[in-house]
Amino acid sequence: MTNSVAEAANGLMDDEVGETLATVGPRLRAVREQRQATLAQLSQASGVSVSTLSRLESGGRKPTLELLLRLARAHNMPVDELLTEPPTSDPRVQPEPITRNGRTMLPLTRHPGGVQAYKIIIAPGERQHELKIHQGYEWMYVLNGQLRLLLGELDIIMRPGEVAEFDTHTPHWFGSADQHPVELLILFGPQGERLHVRARPRTTTPS
Repeated sequence: MTNSVAEAANGLMDDEVGETLATVGPRLRAVREQRQATLAQLSQASGVSVSTLSRLESGGRKPTLELLLRLARAHNMPVDELLTEPPTSDPRVQPEPITRNGRTMLPLTRHPGGVQAYKIIIAPGERQHELKIHQGYEWMYVLNGQLRLLLGELDIIMRPGEVAEFDTHTPHWFGSADQHPVELLILFGPQGERLHVRARPRTTTPS
């Protein structure tokens, strides 16, 4: 009787392991596609060859612990999430405000890397308009108040509902355009990811 129970338990465990392994390939593909990464990009980040990644995703190769650890590190996620879909968690992002030099930033994205979203509140009265440059691409949408954007030789006043985007290699500065705070949403792509809206100088109506 004891041997029969043990054999049945082992058989059940083998079935569970087999079912889990059968879902790993589709799960690996789903995780990669959710992060909008190609096989080549994941190969470069993980050190696993493209052919091995392809076989893992198609079920042609069983994953080893070493491969799972490499992929988990590349995706910046726990190994167990590569094996099974994590339970649904609270989707609300609860940002920790960051305040510097009269600017309050609220991160609106959970994970590092890729396009990052922020809500920014800028107090009025910033006197220095030092134009800066850095790698990346920036998209901004004014929520409340008036925003002054200095972009290269352009001097633009943006109002609620207006959108601009620009390459951050172009010298730029932005802040409140008057004596009131300005609130805006910003998407920043550190590797130059971009949307398709252009910054345009404010046109004036002839008097």
